[in-house]
Amino acid sequence: MKSYLISCSTFLMLLVALLTTPACTPKVSKSLTSDDVWNEVPRILQQIKAPDFRDKDYVITAYGAVGDGSANCSDAFKKAIAACNKEGGGRVVVPQGTFLTGPIHLKSNVNLHVVKGGKILFSTKPEDYLPLVYTRWEGIELMNYSPFIYAFEQKNIAITGEGIIDGQSNETNWWPWKGNLQDGWKPGTPNQNDKDKRPALFEMAEKGVPVAERKFGPGFYLRPQFVQPYRCENVLIEGVTFINSPMWILNPVLCNNVTIQKVKVESHGPNNDGCDPESCKNVLIRDCYFNTGDDCIAIKSGRNADGRKINIPSENIIIQACKMANGHGGIVIGSEISGGVRNVFAENCNMSSPELDRALRIKTSSARGGVTENIYMRNIEVGQVKEEVVIATMLYEDAGNYMPTIRNIEVKNMRVRQGGKYGVRLEAYKESPIQNIRLINVTIDTVKTPYKFTNARDVRFENVSINGQKVEVKQVNGEW
Repeated sequence: MKSYLISCSTFLMLLVALLTTPACTPKVSKSLTSDDVWNEVPRILQQIKAPDFRDKDYVITAYGAVGDGSANCSDAFKKAIAACNKEGGGRVVVPQGTFLTGPIHLKSNVNLHVVKGGKILFSTKPEDYLPLVYTRWEGIELMNYSPFIYAFEQKNIAITGEGIIDGQSNETNWWPWKGNLQDGWKPGTPNQNDKDKRPALFEMAEKGVPVAERKFGPGFYLRPQFVQPYRCENVLIEGVTFINSPMWILNPVLCNNVTIQKVKVESHGPNNDGCDPESCKNVLIRDCYFNTGDDCIAIKSGRNADGRKINIPSENIIIQACKMANGHGGIVIGSEISGGVRNVFAENCNMSSPELDRALRIKTSSARGGVTENIYMRNIEVGQVKEEVVIATMLYEDAGNYMPTIRNIEVKNMRVRQGGKYGVRLEAYKESPIQNIRLINVTIDTVKTPYKFTNARDVRFENVSINGQKVEVKQVNGEW
């Protein structure tokens, strides 16, 4: 156990050094008047390289898997992955058929490849996701149920193919643990919000209880994530379809060099975020489709004291040519954001749904703290949103003593056909106003309130039309 702790500590120190080396971090301009800020995108993309794999297949049926949807194939997956890893890597292939399994733990140099017509079906029995693993849950580290697909401190891993990965989550399993009637919870039965469960984890983190002592799992009702590479390097997720997740779906944590492309996510349960890069550096999310029960893409970096202790931001995040349907937000920053987020570039995306709440959403609070800066969007088509087109708020959920910072946000070339309640909404603390917000060439139609600002400064609209009228914003005596 001692050597394990040393290796984890050493790895984390190396990771921190890697993530904070100036030579590895593009110098994104802090000035919104810079015409060449988007020139940083090619430089970041040069640092993001999908892993290569040895040309050798390990088909799970050769290790005892049966694709009838009912035989437990957990051992076959373990054996195929172990053999692939031991022999230098390659593809662990899921052929046509439906293969039931418990958690899949990826190892270095392994590409889990699901062919067209192949399906992985995950068990709905919580006991199958034991023993507990080192994970992060809503931005806090703990020992909990294994994520369905999990990798810890691995290098060169992938999930690829044209097949389907089905978590089988619904109102009869996993989702009721949230405690919502609409998700199958029945009054009087336990759920994650009982005071000795989710609140107990948050209290442990605030008190600095060691992660090894934060043992949850059976009896605590904290749902596992669908896919979570943890402290991994060189990660690829490509082509596959993910459906029916317990909660967060694609959740790389403390990873470097992540490519997520041509992925389809359809899952409408509670906290079913589509893709949550958390304290990650150099991430590309491209040509993906999200139809979710929560935020489509949500960039995070840890919650409250736990996030501040680790203090690693998410940075250099490129989002290109993605489509968003249902969700609380199309592109979202937060709310587990205590380590900060910087250098996010989203372009050429299309989003629309009567059940899509927002296009750009930044959410934090004085319990979170952290710095959110250099968030850029361009060439965005929005058919319909229900709430705000753009919102940046410091008043999300709980308050505390750690004043957040939000600055340097630019939205350029956006067309919104039906804008919901607000065009642009900014709300912050007087002690820390939102700063340097710029909209350029933006058209928003059919919105109730064009804009509402509370404690914001340096807001600039250039060629902005709302409800058919050109809009210019100006601050007079501190009020907009």
